[in-house]
Amino acid sequence: MHTRRASFIAGALLVLFFAGSVLARRELEQVRGTDSTLQEILYLPSGKAVKRLSLGYSSLMADIYWTRAVQYFGARHLERSQTQSYALLDPLLQITTDLDPHLIVAYETGSIFLCQKVPEGAGEPDKAVALVKKGIRANPTYWRLYFTLGFIHYMDRHDYKAAQAAFEKGSKVPGALPFMKVMAARMAEKGDDPATATYLWKTIYDTVQDHTVRDTAYQHLRSLRAESDIMELERRALAYQERKGAFPETWADLIHVGLLPGIPVDPDGQPYVLRLDGTVQVSDSSKFPYIEHHLAQQNK
Repeated sequence: MHTRRASFIAGALLVLFFAGSVLARRELEQVRGTDSTLQEILYLPSGKAVKRLSLGYSSLMADIYWTRAVQYFGARHLERSQTQSYALLDPLLQITTDLDPHLIVAYETGSIFLCQKVPEGAGEPDKAVALVKKGIRANPTYWRLYFTLGFIHYMDRHDYKAAQAAFEKGSKVPGALPFMKVMAARMAEKGDDPATATYLWKTIYDTVQDHTVRDTAYQHLRSLRAESDIMELERRALAYQERKGAFPETWADLIHVGLLPGIPVDPDGQPYVLRLDGTVQVSDSSKFPYIEHHLAQQNK
């Protein structure tokens, strides 16, 4: 009886604590507006403090903070501002994982939130690496965190040696899939190639449940496909120039000499744009935000 009463009191106190936190948050937002600044961190207790206040319900509080982190990221992600700040994202993720070191989704998805370039994410790959390493320390037998670590090193930090080490260590964890050894070998060879990038983003798309991350992966895959098309089309335009002494003016010129079977279209079915200098662009760059080659050509 005493145990049940104590559990009831503890649960009631937790509810009151959380309700008070929500009310306090709303009051602050009404006074200060909804724009987040670094000062807001002062109103967030540390993970250790929250754990003490949770009265044994730290896993529940971790779920609450993880939900808050997702909401916080989602609100800013939708704004798509180049000056966007995600100042509270890492503190929220740190508190979440302090409360529940085994909440895998916070490491896997949270690190992708952190490492994506602004405005798609926080643009902080080093913090993403630190978060995943924290997850590995707490969950050393979960090999997929090594995949996430290698992914960040490869895609966002362009550190192929570190990516190779992450994939190789992960491949040695019992139960790890064979492709981890394949990825380690690919990183050792070179690393920076579209086929590897496509493979990594496809794996993220197939394995991550968060819809925002899956959408990001899908956009990367579309952009990679378009960029691959662009590189090939520019190669054919150069072949035309070498043969005819001038770049083609229209796709019909390439079709006429047998360098193309028809007018090339992007993943949305829109014709690619052929410029007079032989470079190629998509018709709407906003639909392919990760085509770095295209953006470089456009800025010339």
